[in-house]
This record gives sequence, structure tokens and C-alpha cells, in this order.
Amino acid sequence: MSESNQSRDVFDAIADPTRRKLIQLLAEAEEIPLHELTVQFQMGRTAVSKHLTILKEAGLVLDRKVGRETRFRLNASPLREVQDWVAFYNRFWSANMVRLGQLLEEEEE
Repeated sequence: MSESNQSRDVFDAIADPTRRKLIQLLAEAEEIPLHELTVQFQMGRTAVSKHLTILKEAGLVLDRKVGRETRFRLNASPLREVQDWVAFYNRFWSANMVRLGQLLEEEEE
């Protein structure tokens, strides 16, 4: 894990489509209250809160209390680990495609 305060793997946290949608919603806004996030899903407030807790444990979500309301915002820095992993395999496949192209050209000759 890239940050010492993370208690959950970032890849595990983003594996679920609901959590990816939460990340997307939070990325599109500066901060969103729980009740506004909940209306975006066909599940109850408790289920959305559980997903937010998993994202929070991975360091992807920060929250703060404003009166009786909890507001959430995205902390995208842990996603750099995912970006680095994808970039590695992008380079891997690009290099293999170049080699495959070279082999095919050699066979044609």
C-alpha cells in the first residue's frame, strides 16, 4: 500500500462497481453529503455507508461532519498505485505488439 494510514488495498476497494461509481461521483464534485450520494443508488443509506467505509479504509475518501451531516470528498492520490500498475502493463503489451509485428514482417519476407 502506498500510504501508511491505509488499512485496505486500493485494488480491493475499486473492485466493486458501486465503489467505482462513488469515486466517479466524488471526482465530479468538491464534496457531497451522504444523503445526496445515497439517492444515486438503488440501495439504502447503510449500504452506501458501508461502501464509503471501504473506500475510506483504502484512503480514497475523506469525510467531515458539518452539524448532523457527513460530507465526503475524493482523495485520488492512492489511485496512483493503480495508474502505475496499468502503465506497466501498457508498456508490456506495447512492447509485445511491436515484437509480434516484427515477427510477422519477418515471416512475410
